[in-house]
Amino acid sequence: MSLLAILATVLASVIAMECVAWASHKYIMHGFGWGWHRDHHEPHDNKLEKNDLYGIAGAVMSISMFAIGSPLIMGAAAWEPGTWVGLGILFYGIIYTLIHDGLVHQRYFKYVPKRGYAKRLVQAHKLHHATIGKEGGVSFGFVFARDPAKLKAELRAQREAGVAIVRDAAG
Repeated sequence: MSLLAILATVLASVIAMECVAWASHKYIMHGFGWGWHRDHHEPHDNKLEKNDLYGIAGAVMSISMFAIGSPLIMGAAAWEPGTWVGLGILFYGIIYTLIHDGLVHQRYFKYVPKRGYAKRLVQAHKLHHATIGKEGGVSFGFVFARDPAKLKAELRAQREAGVAIVRDAAG
């Protein structure tokens, strides 16, 4: 593969992972996988959460793609783009860890952004946590954040329609 094709594959994989993360968060974590995700939405003093198991699932996806792309593992059947897809998934995992766990939930460092896109990311994810339980909710992505004013309006509509239970401070 050319350098341009490699870079395009890695970038496309990072972007695709935000789509995968959004869908997984909305339909798995807030669906049948709520048992692993619930503790992420509830107050606790634990260093680790069951929700962190989803990070392991992401690592397995990345490692699997590296394996598929590796001639050492797959021999002549190796699919070279697999290596670069695996790298894109790895980069997304690092971005997710820094933004979601680090910036939004402050698990690794203490910094509250006062303006710009970082502030928007934090606000959008805080609005995601404004619901009680797995029903309803907004902002299921981790890197791309919609306008917080629109998210608040959507939460109000969900509360009025009986779709979601929204904490008083958020709605």
